[in-house]
Amino acid sequence: MQAIIMCGMPAVGKTTVARLIAEELGLPLVGGGDILKEIAQEEGYNATGDDWWDTADGMKFLQERRGSSKFDKEVDSRLLKKAARGGVVITSYTLPWLSKKGLKVWLAATPNSRAVRMAKRDASTPEECMKIIAKRDKENFSLYKKLYDIEFGRDLSPFQLVVGTDDIPAKKVAKEVLGYISAMTS
Repeated sequence: MQAIIMCGMPAVGKTTVARLIAEELGLPLVGGGDILKEIAQEEGYNATGDDWWDTADGMKFLQERRGSSKFDKEVDSRLLKKAARGGVVITSYTLPWLSKKGLKVWLAATPNSRAVRMAKRDASTPEECMKIIAKRDKENFSLYKKLYDIEFGRDLSPFQLVVGTDDIPAKKVAKEVLGYISAMTS
């Protein structure tokens, strides 16, 4: 089976939906963020937990990362190899544009919906999460534009499937993606 590559803005539900798909298909789940966290740990950070990126330490690493493309290029190199082999579900911000392989799915949601999701996940307020989302969206766009000339969040041309997640339970989103996969492989 080809790799299934899940993408979308921060707090859109990528990891949750990807986990459900991986479990249903009996495939391993690999996240670009997990590999980046491994690299952060190699650099001496205490990069643990799903919400680590939104902590002061996570933001500090993102600042350091902006100063050197080596972090992102290493993550992408590792993910490209996994995508080429197939048989894996991958979450990544860049892989859909970099890889010729895999089924590419974009999960879409409004900033407000993402802020509510992040607030529940991180025990914060939607207002505070809107600030974090705005900052991360701007930083991600700038980073991937600079690294690869990707219009992150704007150019959806690499994707075979785009699924909205606003007010839709992750299980229902996963079911839609799995239905598409089933139709494509029959």
